[in-house]
Amino acid sequence: MTEPDIADTARTVPLCVDLDGTLVKTDTLWESLIGLLLKNPFLLFAAVAWIFRGKAVLKNEVAARIDRDASSWPYREEVIDFLKSEKQRGRYIVLATGAPEKVAQPIADHLGLFDEVLHTTSQVNLTAHRKRDKLIERFGAGGFDYVGDSRDDVAVFEAANRAILVAPDGTASRWADSHDADVLVESRMNLKLILKAMRVHQWLKNVLLAVPLVLLHELLNFGLLVSVITAFFSFSFAASSIYLFNDLTDLENDRLHHRKKNRPLASGALSIASGMKLASALLAGSVVLALFLPATYFGVLLIYIAATTAYSFVLKRKLLVDVFTLAGLFTLRIIAGAAAIQVALSFWLLAFSIFFFLSLALVKRYVELLELSDEKGSKKLGRGYYALDFDMIGQAGISSAFGAALVLALYIHSDEVQEMYRMPALLWPLCPMVVYMLLRIWMIARRGEVHDDPVVFIMGDWRSQLVMAIGAVLVILAATAYPL
Repeated sequence: MTEPDIADTARTVPLCVDLDGTLVKTDTLWESLIGLLLKNPFLLFAAVAWIFRGKAVLKNEVAARIDRDASSWPYREEVIDFLKSEKQRGRYIVLATGAPEKVAQPIADHLGLFDEVLHTTSQVNLTAHRKRDKLIERFGAGGFDYVGDSRDDVAVFEAANRAILVAPDGTASRWADSHDADVLVESRMNLKLILKAMRVHQWLKNVLLAVPLVLLHELLNFGLLVSVITAFFSFSFAASSIYLFNDLTDLENDRLHHRKKNRPLASGALSIASGMKLASALLAGSVVLALFLPATYFGVLLIYIAATTAYSFVLKRKLLVDVFTLAGLFTLRIIAGAAAIQVALSFWLLAFSIFFFLSLALVKRYVELLELSDEKGSKKLGRGYYALDFDMIGQAGISSAFGAALVLALYIHSDEVQEMYRMPALLWPLCPMVVYMLLRIWMIARRGEVHDDPVVFIMGDWRSQLVMAIGAVLVILAATAYPL
């Protein structure tokens, strides 16, 4: 990033600055509308009516119902530093925005950098050619410099003395390539950013869909393998879509978190509009892939989407209900894998899964409570827990770990296993191995060294991988070896 080189003679030219996507990294309308609908979903019907009356009406109606602290918006420090330097040189600076007065004026007052504010009114949506005409009326054609970011700003760039671009979108970037324009902040939209927003690393959880195929001893069955792979991507697309929608609804809280503030949507690296398009495309892709699988799989997928959505909006704030829901969602992955290849699931597998993943869900909550910096006894933001609950959470999680091992031991001793495996005695080491994996992650969590989803942690931890590899070898030997 380089600061635009503006000659001394140009400093008498007013500097006009866009708000959405330029001064702040977000779209104030979309973010305000999402926040409003989260508080009162029934206002969706009113919002549709406002849209039919025009975007200016929509913006003003939404702004009238949102009480947002101006300091909480994600500002672009590069733009603010540039404006401060220009202010010191005596520039007349104007905030020229499509946002309504209730949003624009508090921001201008908070920053203290603007000499004038031009904004959307109840009659005029001050964007694109309407903003251009307003600035020409106010300063004359070529009588102002303009800082903007999007396709709506191209008309204003054309009428400006100098165009300065900030994280430009595709249309604005193409315009800049063929014109004499300065780029204050480069656009960071790329494949790596998209994959980060999708949280592709979380797809590791969906390897659980292959569990029924492995236990069926049919890994070399090409048809069944294709079905599982198709289900894997279908489930992964759905999960990524839900992650994105969840991030869109939790922007303010994420920006207050020391790690989550760096997520593409919370940081502003990915725009809200792009996030919504990406989430919708992923959800559509998930459904299309599901159409190639049995109807029972599609039903499980719908249950997963509904349960995850309920978790994101309501259940994650309910004491203990949240961890049981998480354990159930992991178990649903195994159920989906069975539905994809149309095999019945063992009661023992489901019982083991519930205890195993309940322990890991409790690890996740335990780590969050351990990270609380509030005084002991204070309530965690957005959750139903207190800091002093982490001892109880730890006890419950470790008990669940032993419960999982007990269920596995009973399963190994069952008649079902005696019939399925030639040497079932080789399966007994799996019990202490399960206890080792779970107790180890609990000990690491207690030391404050688990910073990711526990399931993702296990999938990426070489010791856990080694234990799982040994377990897989034991299962294969138990199924194929001949008794001595």
